Amino acid sequence: MIRSIVVHDIPADAVAAMERWYHRVHAPEIVRRYGPWLARHESFVPVTPPSEAAAFGSFSWRVTDGWWRELPEPGPRGTLCFTPPPVWPRVATCFLPAQPTEDFLGWDTLPEERACFRWHVLQRYPHGVPISEGEDWFLKTHAPELCALPGLRRFFSSRVIQDPLRLPGVWADGKEPPADTILPVWHRVSELWFESLSDWRAAVVESAEGLTPPAWATRPGYPFVEPGRDFVSSFLLERPTDEFLRDLRGYLP
Repeated sequence: MIRSIVVHDIPADAVAAMERWYHRVHAPEIVRRYGPWLARHESFVPVTPPSEAAAFGSFSWRVTDGWWRELPEPGPRGTLCFTPPPVWPRVATCFLPAQPTEDFLGWDTLPEERACFRWHVLQRYPHGVPISEGEDWFLKTHAPELCALPGLRRFFSSRVIQDPLRLPGVWADGKEPPADTILPVWHRVSELWFESLSDWRAAVVESAEGLTPPAWATRPGYPFVEPGRDFVSSFLLERPTDEFLRDLRGYLP
């Protein structure tokens, strides 16, 4: 089993039209077409981020999480094309193992003890940096320092699957998403949980000066790379906004 993550960013003016498209058209198409392969198809609408979140590549719209028993072969394969959205979102997308490859902090907290905000992060090492070098910094230096941030309650992470995989589905000729709206090739997906956005601010904004930058940093200060291009994040609640396999009855051919 593997997971697909798609993190979306759209203009605020497009939210109403995009929500209508997502519920009326896109989610039913996914459920009807790929339900037999999917174990879970969930989507989260992020909470309004703190003002400082722009410096950390905050993406504004849905984070969709697909859990695949296996991937169907890409291409039409007896189906119709997908219905294009009213606005093409900017998306960061990747595949990762169903379970985190590393679990750093907080697994022994009981669910009822505290609520949380999940800071969901996709990051990649800059072009030209060997993955092994980036991983050495992340695992030996960065992750231990993150664990020491004040107010951090939970922290786990996954190495992204680097073998080329395609999200199944096709768009009609001439109606594909523009190439510059898709951000592929990620190396890490992480979640850092905080009890409040104030705790996130105290840890990530006010206490991050002590974090050690890698030798290949492209920007001063955390996250050390270009936000919105090499580092993307969203603030999620505990439960998904929609669980489409359970709540949606697809009727499309």
